[in-house]
Amino acid sequence: MPAPKIEYAVLAPVLILLAAGVIAVLVEAFVSRKYRYVIQTTLSFSAIGLGILSVALNKDVSGRFAEGSVAVDGVSVVLQGTILVFSLLGLLLIAERGFQSFTAQASTLPGSADEQRALASGLQQTEVFPLTLFAIGGALLFPAANDLITLFVALEVLSLPLYLMAGLSQRRRLLSQEAALKYFLLGAFSSAFFLFGSAFLYGYAGTTTFEGIKVQISTAPGNDLFLLVGLATLTVGLLFKVSAAPFHSWTPDVYQGAPTPITAFMAAVTKVAAFGAFLRIFYATIGGMVWTWRPIIIVVSILTMAIGTIVAIAQKDVKRVLAYSAIAHSGFLLTGIVAFNKSGVEATLLYLATYGFTTLGTFAIVTLVRDAGGEVTDLNRWSGLGKRSPLIAGIFTLFLLALAGIPLTSGFVGKFAIFSSAYESGNISVVIAGVLASAIAAFFYIRIVVLMYFNDPQEDGTSVMIPSPMTAIAIGVCALATLILGIFPQPVINVIDSLAIFVAG
Repeated sequence: MPAPKIEYAVLAPVLILLAAGVIAVLVEAFVSRKYRYVIQTTLSFSAIGLGILSVALNKDVSGRFAEGSVAVDGVSVVLQGTILVFSLLGLLLIAERGFQSFTAQASTLPGSADEQRALASGLQQTEVFPLTLFAIGGALLFPAANDLITLFVALEVLSLPLYLMAGLSQRRRLLSQEAALKYFLLGAFSSAFFLFGSAFLYGYAGTTTFEGIKVQISTAPGNDLFLLVGLATLTVGLLFKVSAAPFHSWTPDVYQGAPTPITAFMAAVTKVAAFGAFLRIFYATIGGMVWTWRPIIIVVSILTMAIGTIVAIAQKDVKRVLAYSAIAHSGFLLTGIVAFNKSGVEATLLYLATYGFTTLGTFAIVTLVRDAGGEVTDLNRWSGLGKRSPLIAGIFTLFLLALAGIPLTSGFVGKFAIFSSAYESGNISVVIAGVLASAIAAFFYIRIVVLMYFNDPQEDGTSVMIPSPMTAIAIGVCALATLILGIFPQPVINVIDSLAIFVAG
């Protein structure tokens, strides 16, 4: 039996991040606690930088590699590049807060203030870095997987670290652990559905490769029971990852309970990876059955938009508002799947880019509003924030307006592109639902703006921290990207347009 052929150069983005994760585990095991933070942050940022370089070198590559289990094409290059950029920004937040409980731990240590800080610096929880690297590696492989087994392995490599990372909060430990347990249990159910669907598809096609399934669909009846059951249960697993209704119930609790830097990373990176897999399966594999699956995705999209926007109105916690906002945006993104045309692919890729920057920015701002007990996420206590910290409130307003899709922000460009693609394909119902949902969503975004600027500040101990360097860089990059993509998006649109092509065959 010949040895399998592995194209290491083409697969470098994934391999670099996974190798860095393994090295980071060894650092945790053998390096003194005193030096771990510096080594882990250096290793993590270097790995992401090398990953971005490797993705750039793959921009002209198109084909199936690793015995056909991985597809590298323009779509995967855009998705992997987007994931790595968002991972870099998310890692800035994770490394800054990093569950480095300087204040909480130093206050319990003996000695002077300087001695306490020195001792606390050795008690940082640096295990978050290998977990993050493994999650990024899984996220990079997920949208490029060209085989059901590879897709499942990528899903688990992405998900398992996130289950642990959601429970790493220091201050609200019980809430964080509850979020991690809910995420794990529901994630296990979704993985079971995913595996169940994969087994049925294998029974139908006799192969786990996407090409084999596609060929079988084109030559055999499209109403085969194994095929329909397999696609239905596989889709359930994917809908869970993108927080689509009715599989969204984990999202508000996990977003609220997880440490905010982890929530930011999860909200941006996981959505890009999951919708990347959605595109490859629904466009490049089962496109021949579009009249079978499109009505179902239309219903799911409308239901997701409705639940996300309507339930968000009643929320009093800013992280839960953003969680339901994320659910609504999943509904908007599903309209790009419904479109089933090249414009739909391009619009989905653009929307993921605009949404990711905005989401990372909003959660980065949330980390700055604090009191003696830590982050303040009760919206009532954000009252008068615009008067206490005009700059931070102004940037947060920019992100909220972008999420609402107001013109001259990146959110408007993304929504216009994705609704246009659905309109071109003749799916008017989902466009009308999307426009109505956007109007409703604007209400709860504007409500927060009114709360910050038109209410008097309360003397409740809430203050806005001055962002430290890494957080400031993350916020600045996200704000700049939100403005540039809203005012002058054409260069990014041109790049996506030239690359948004699946590998032929």
